[in-house]
Amino acid sequence: MTDRLHGTYVASDRIRSFIRDALEAVGIPARDAVVVADLMARADLIGSDAHGIFRLPHYVARIKAGALNLRPQIKVIRETPGTAVIDGDNALGHLVMNTAAQTALDKAAACGIAWVGAFNSNHAGAGAVYTRMALERDMVGIYGAVASGNAMAPFGGADLLLGTNPISIAIPTARGAPVVLDMATTVASNGKIKHAALRGESIPEGWVIDWQGNSITEPRRASEGFLAPAGGPKGSGLSLVLGLLAGSLNGAAMGSAVVNFNTDLHSATNTGHFICVLSLSAFGNPEELKERMSTAAEEIRSSRPLGTNGPVRVPGDESSRKLAENTSNGVFLPEELIESLNSLAVEVGLPPILSLGA
Repeated sequence: MTDRLHGTYVASDRIRSFIRDALEAVGIPARDAVVVADLMARADLIGSDAHGIFRLPHYVARIKAGALNLRPQIKVIRETPGTAVIDGDNALGHLVMNTAAQTALDKAAACGIAWVGAFNSNHAGAGAVYTRMALERDMVGIYGAVASGNAMAPFGGADLLLGTNPISIAIPTARGAPVVLDMATTVASNGKIKHAALRGESIPEGWVIDWQGNSITEPRRASEGFLAPAGGPKGSGLSLVLGLLAGSLNGAAMGSAVVNFNTDLHSATNTGHFICVLSLSAFGNPEELKERMSTAAEEIRSSRPLGTNGPVRVPGDESSRKLAENTSNGVFLPEELIESLNSLAVEVGLPPILSLGA
């Protein structure tokens, strides 16, 4: 189904195959391309559209510029029964985080809890893609990362030393949607701002602030200011501690050492991430614990809305709704993004993802 004024719904299988084929076309091994394509498509399915196929042209540009290792040896370089540190060998971040997540899940199954950090990685997309992996095994997933570029000044400061440093926490429930928090530590993520720029839309006041304290509402002018921290000093502090745990603890870039992958196509970024996994069975009967989680979440959902607001939602309600909707109807891709992907297809020698004139 196509709306020429807005865009088109594209089946997730088509999104997945296009990403896979494009990555293979620029030298990513077939097995790795399948993994990355699946993780990127999952981001689109849960509504994290600023971290799905939208990112593909930029990933390809960095690959073609030689910024990434196409034949990495991702490996654990230090571990205990419940911890590990992974050297990503400058691989695509999705490959590094997939390894980290699987390592953490296996260790948590044995120990009840696991913490796995990674360095020498790259942008890995939506954090919820990795924390949701824990839900399938009755586990809690907690993810943090150093953002791939500094876009925020420390609260009260004037130097860009912090990023949108995201956090995601996924908690399984017995009924309904799982509780899944996935947020940037800025009011809005860089990806949302880029997505607005692609569509030619303005952004709300308060997302980006210039150095005189005024809001910037034109997304293409975002670099003229800084992304506002969520909750003022609270967002700034949260960004810092996440950066310390995902970056400094693992030997990854932090502060002025962070490479802005948005503007630098050639340099290795040494991006850091962590994932912590808790097994419900270490705390009791998993079914009973999930029932408790459901009871608490449902109480929030059934609470009285303020004023004319709609029903009160719990983090994860919207992404679960989008997952069901996008799986059934396809993922909505703006016309501008389809045109960008079709240009990429020409560049790498592939058929277009979709012919808009059809």
